[in-house]
Amino acid sequence: MSPVLAGVLQLLALIAALALAYRPLGDYMAKVYSSERHYKPEKWIYKAIGANPSAEMRWPAYLRGVLAFSAVSVLFLYGLQRAQGILPGSLGFSAIDPDQAFNTAASFVANTNWQSYYGEQAMGHVVQTSGLAVQNFVSAAVGMAVAVALVRGFARSRTGELGNFWADLVRGVVRILLPISVIGAIVLVACGAIQNFAGIHEVGQFMGGSQQWNGGAVASQEVIKELGTNGGGYFNANSAHPFENPSPLSNLFEIFLILLIPFALTRTFGRMVGNLRQGYAILATMATIWLGFTALMMWTEFAHHGPAFDVAGGAMEGKETRYGIAASSIFSVATTLTSTGAVNSFHSSYTGLGGGIQLLGMQLGEIAPGGVGSGLYGMLVMAIIAVFIAGLMVGRTPEYLGKKIGTREIKFAALYILITPALVLCFTAAAMALPTPANSMTNSGAHGFSEILYAYTSGANNNGSAFAGLNADTQWFNSTIGIAMLLGRFLPMVFVLALAGSLAEQKPVPETAGTLRTDKPLYTGLLVGTILIVTGLTYFPALALGPLAEGLAS
Repeated sequence: MSPVLAGVLQLLALIAALALAYRPLGDYMAKVYSSERHYKPEKWIYKAIGANPSAEMRWPAYLRGVLAFSAVSVLFLYGLQRAQGILPGSLGFSAIDPDQAFNTAASFVANTNWQSYYGEQAMGHVVQTSGLAVQNFVSAAVGMAVAVALVRGFARSRTGELGNFWADLVRGVVRILLPISVIGAIVLVACGAIQNFAGIHEVGQFMGGSQQWNGGAVASQEVIKELGTNGGGYFNANSAHPFENPSPLSNLFEIFLILLIPFALTRTFGRMVGNLRQGYAILATMATIWLGFTALMMWTEFAHHGPAFDVAGGAMEGKETRYGIAASSIFSVATTLTSTGAVNSFHSSYTGLGGGIQLLGMQLGEIAPGGVGSGLYGMLVMAIIAVFIAGLMVGRTPEYLGKKIGTREIKFAALYILITPALVLCFTAAAMALPTPANSMTNSGAHGFSEILYAYTSGANNNGSAFAGLNADTQWFNSTIGIAMLLGRFLPMVFVLALAGSLAEQKPVPETAGTLRTDKPLYTGLLVGTILIVTGLTYFPALALGPLAEGLAS
């Protein structure tokens, strides 16, 4: 069987698995977030934190809950890292340096999971399980809660109430993420991933010296790392490490986990707004972009010319031989089109155009299908922009799901779209202009610029993957990428929740003969075009200096 055919078959198997899970999971999540019943363990949690889960919140109160919870999470995780040297189960590792502790705390709370450290050489069991793994759950649940609040903004009318943040947060963890993670962890252990609390031990003699590895609760952290579109690896090699991702079967299962909830949330959206066809339209948009990017990535990596590429059957540099080019390409696109920093190959080693596809996937806003929660609300903001453009073309007030898109709504949507590119481009410009940050670049020229651009694109878009040639463990990068991650996560949430509140206050607009049908293929095509054009106009100059220049020169 040819490697290309094997890749196509893996892709078809992945699509089939996602299709089978789409309807039951999407409907189940809609019931979870629409239920008025509180389970007993959830009541214990509400009592412990002093929250009233039945109290409805307007958008400022909902936002305060998001920000307060996230701020406490940052402080807790920062303190846990700084105290690691005196904690049990630290494996002898010392406290994390202040700048790196801040960067890691910001990273995991922002659902970014950018790592400027070697996990197996820096973090003990307590920090890994009580700190990082917990944030993998709750940061994903925060994104899902914000997405559901925006959906309620479309579904409700003549009220500014968007639900209760604490109820949405707890239900997301207890009823959705935890049950799937338990099953997924068992599957990964069956595939060969490790799950223990072993200490550091030698695994053999290599080139005159010994190699040491530490054990850990890897399978349980790996499953929520993928399911919650987090991406932080227990080991530095991340999902290329055999303890995290032992086989081609586990590799395909991890890709499935990454895409599962973001795609299924479109069904949840359609169910909650009372129009499943609207959910299918969003799903079609996401799937079109995802499949297009996957096909392009496989083409660039298989078709690159040169003697070394011809002998290897494609661009094998930086890729695990256990997976090959096709599985690595599918994994790479899945992670960069979602806010998942997991990698099973070195992105820096991809061809110039392949690296450009990875960058562009993040720069779209990671909305195809995007992160858990963040992908859906990012796509809905782009849907509003597309409706607004269509309204300008036909000369009528734009409407979406029975809500008028007026000046206020467009301002919130525009601010949402502008904030992340501003962070990426400004920080990249500063890093290239100053002398010290450039010293962290392993490569010069176009590829070196791509390393810097990739770092801030990954941080501000809450992805977390990296071009491995950049030494990001410096005070400059730890601090600036940490700031980019926090601003890139929470400033857009401000505009999303403000938009949700504005929509919820409106009364429904009756559909007329002139209303744009947003559940038709024509609108799906308009939405795909809007996403690509807006992103292209924003980032094309920067991409031309980096991956495009490198790809055309090779």
